Amino acid sequence: MQCPRCLPQAGSGWSRIQGPKPRCQEIMRVLLPPSSAPGAGSSSMLGRILHTTGRPCTKASPLRSFARYQGGFQEKASQPGSTRHGQMALRNVASSDAIQKHRKSLSDWFSHQPSEERQFGPSFSLDTVHVDPVIRESSLEEILKPSPELTIVNQLQSPCSRTIGLQNLFDADACGQQVKNVVLYGMVGTGKSTLIKKMVVDWCHGRLPRFELVLPFSCEDLSQSHAPVSLQRLITKKYLHLKDVVPLLGSTNLRVLVVLTGLERLNLDFRLAGTELCCDPHEPVPPSAIVVNLLRKYMLPEASIVVTTRPSAVGHIPSKYVGRYAEVCGFSDTNLQKLYFQMRLSQPGCDSSGNSGHAESNSAEQDNLVEMLSRNLERHNQIAAACFLPSYCWLVCTTLNFLYFTKSVPPPQTLTGIYTSFLRLNFSGEVLDSTDPTNISMMKYVAKTVGKLAHAGVMSRQTCFSEEDLRKCFEVEMRTESELNLLNIFRSDVFRFFLTPCVQPGKEHTFVFTIPAMQEYLAALYVVLGEKKTLAQRVGKEVSEVISKVGEDVALVLSVVSKILPLRILPLLFSLLKIFPRFFSRLSGKDRDTIAHTVAVEMFKEEDSFNDDVLDQINSSILGMEGPLSHPDEAPDDEVFELFPIFMGGLLSRRNRAILEQLGCSIQNLAAFEIANAMKKTVIRNSHKWLPSSELMDYFVFLHEFQNDRFTAEAIRSLKAINLSSVKMTPLKCSILASVMGTTSHEVEELNLASCHLDLNSLRILFPVLLRCRTLHLQLNSLGPEACKEIRDLLLHDKCVVSTLRLSDNPVTEQGAKYLAEAIAGNRSLTHLSLLHTSLGNQGVEVITRHLAQNQHLKELNVGYNSVTDEAALALAEVAKRHATLKEVHLYFNDISEEGKQALHALRRDRDGVQVLVFLTAGTDVSDDWALILSVVQKNLPIWDRERVQQHLARLLQDLECSRRQTGNPWKKAKFLRVESQVKKMLVKIQQGTH
Repeated sequence: MQCPRCLPQAGSGWSRIQGPKPRCQEIMRVLLPPSSAPGAGSSSMLGRILHTTGRPCTKASPLRSFARYQGGFQEKASQPGSTRHGQMALRNVASSDAIQKHRKSLSDWFSHQPSEERQFGPSFSLDTVHVDPVIRESSLEEILKPSPELTIVNQLQSPCSRTIGLQNLFDADACGQQVKNVVLYGMVGTGKSTLIKKMVVDWCHGRLPRFELVLPFSCEDLSQSHAPVSLQRLITKKYLHLKDVVPLLGSTNLRVLVVLTGLERLNLDFRLAGTELCCDPHEPVPPSAIVVNLLRKYMLPEASIVVTTRPSAVGHIPSKYVGRYAEVCGFSDTNLQKLYFQMRLSQPGCDSSGNSGHAESNSAEQDNLVEMLSRNLERHNQIAAACFLPSYCWLVCTTLNFLYFTKSVPPPQTLTGIYTSFLRLNFSGEVLDSTDPTNISMMKYVAKTVGKLAHAGVMSRQTCFSEEDLRKCFEVEMRTESELNLLNIFRSDVFRFFLTPCVQPGKEHTFVFTIPAMQEYLAALYVVLGEKKTLAQRVGKEVSEVISKVGEDVALVLSVVSKILPLRILPLLFSLLKIFPRFFSRLSGKDRDTIAHTVAVEMFKEEDSFNDDVLDQINSSILGMEGPLSHPDEAPDDEVFELFPIFMGGLLSRRNRAILEQLGCSIQNLAAFEIANAMKKTVIRNSHKWLPSSELMDYFVFLHEFQNDRFTAEAIRSLKAINLSSVKMTPLKCSILASVMGTTSHEVEELNLASCHLDLNSLRILFPVLLRCRTLHLQLNSLGPEACKEIRDLLLHDKCVVSTLRLSDNPVTEQGAKYLAEAIAGNRSLTHLSLLHTSLGNQGVEVITRHLAQNQHLKELNVGYNSVTDEAALALAEVAKRHATLKEVHLYFNDISEEGKQALHALRRDRDGVQVLVFLTAGTDVSDDWALILSVVQKNLPIWDRERVQQHLARLLQDLECSRRQTGNPWKKAKFLRVESQVKKMLVKIQQGTH
């Protein structure tokens, strides 16, 4: 496979991305004295040397061949033999304490990982875990040559050729000439910076023996200063410990590598009229002049130089000064992608909760994630196209780490924060073009252009975009040469970072966002930054800014003139100057109301009500959907954009606004405050409506992303009942629920977590929330004996207010019953407890029976469908008769004999103080609770054992028929027939397999 970056850029269409063009350099002629040529020997030469750029000359005179440094290739002049003293001095320099200190200093600096990397565990480091991207040797001719259309078909059919390893960048070229200058280029996200870091770290640890000294410089850092400085001063300023080594540079044969990162940040002028020749490392010159003379090989001619840059700036260096062009192509092989995922996701300590007690389970889950991700990559899914970029591999791993290994409360990060940090790691406030007077940041340009496309797609529920769609968003407002230049640079360096050809059959000539969620993120950024404006709003803003700037000066003049000339109109003009900005500020307020309204509308769309929650949607987009793939000819489901409003809320959080400020995308505090106030009227009001469980989970995710405790507390106080049944409550979702609910301390009337895949860890995370719930639905989960121990601690807590607890269909078993019995004995709030179908058995029920007498508050106990026999059932009934408050005991669907049934039927609430529900009949009449028993059976038919339920239903039917024959009352017979028909319908459904 060939990655998108391997294809040169050319053509006028969006599927023919135009490549970089070298800057026009004028031809200069200069006379050089014999001693001025770097590295010149004893032979004298005075000639006219023609410096040219542009296309390489096909025929060069001997004189020109000598004087031109073809990519740093130098004609070796005769050098006097080195003396023993010189060799010894060189050896001492290479092994000096200064060099060793320099190695350690660079290792510490370049091994330092940003905060975003700490989530992968303390053992993760660039030195030990790294996958080199593919590097392809290129040439200026290939860069300028028109490329085939940018489609996935071309990428898969044209593998990268002429790959070269990082260790071999300075090997001799095909002609046997030694390479001195290397230009390493690649679009945003291909891994240039990480590759250079790895190169420096390798040298620090002795894995790059070709060089004895490495001097890294950031061109962004160099661009901040225009004051003249000498090369020696520049080195000692950055690396003080090299002050004793620097004087020897150029006078010894020390093998030096100079690393220059981000060359596009410097405005280099290779014309002699623009940058004079300078070979003296002691001579103060502007930093850009030092870089130019280093690349000319006029200063430190023996030094090797590697330069990193974006594709649009490749031509800033004349080709005669470049020995090798090397393009960083990312992970063009899916095996590299799999290796990256294996290393990242299998790190010890990946669990962000810091709990090492579950290392084995975490390891198994990590292996499972890697396996699922590998299978999805092998399907040639869209994610495989995205993961050509190492940056997106990082985003995938970070998102999975967030989804699966977040267990702390509150979660240490948000989904919006992950995407914002991802953009900071890749763009870090870079400007699109350092020569453009607007100095617009790259991310700001992306928000204005790609954000516009993303927003248009969200509004029209569209994910695939044609070239015509791209032209409408990118080219419709091109008016000036500067705007066109910015667009060309964007297409060359950034476009394919966000948009990639579609992999779906029949859509190869359309584009999709590299990661689907990125479309919603950029659409949200486009709206929140206020870029979505009408023409009147844009004109009004410009006029208001102009009037505001000149208003003070004009007002001052008018105030002076009004004192001299009695003109009544002047005060009116003065007032008008103040009115317009105020009027526009009201329009801005309307704009913020519109943003709040957009959040509310998108958050509570009825057509999205029964989709999976957003976290499950992201998980599926990364790991894929298990099961058969849909046929290509089938109509796709409607696109879902439920992350869009959540990202809008997340971008307004203080932390994300601070990061966006670094990226050149400013959201003012006042604007965020006004939007939050406007959302109180819209979002909170809409949340009062009934919401499906998945939508309610999305609402909790939104509140977590918003990171506004006051807003969240006001929203949560209005929720009296919370129904999240059937939502797969992962540790992350439990953490989000606990964090959001933790903003208040009010009691919750009802919390429904039935069928939510809860386990022991889930209960531990949700413990503070469960304490405040009066009715707690925990049925249909995976709560075993260890979880029952946590429930015991919950019920025995002095702040517990739980009055109704439903634990039906959980593997409680006898061991779990012991913990629950202790809770029953000591609890003071519980009145209704359901242990239906919890595998208690006789022994489990007997344990509960022994502790039941110590309880003084329980009113209802359900131990149905637990394989209870006569002895345990009758013992429980006897204790229930003597209980002060217990009024109802459920024992249906147990293994009770006919004699036991008759003994239990003899109990009456009015006489014995308790009623035991065993069967559907009560002597010659239908039990008053027949509807309750059948409704419980109906709900549990899909999950209970079919054969066993069928046997119990057959026994119920037989009992009904027997009781009907014994009665002569026609009304009672009709009632029996009605109940019998309900039981027969259930039996038919079970036999037909429809339940």
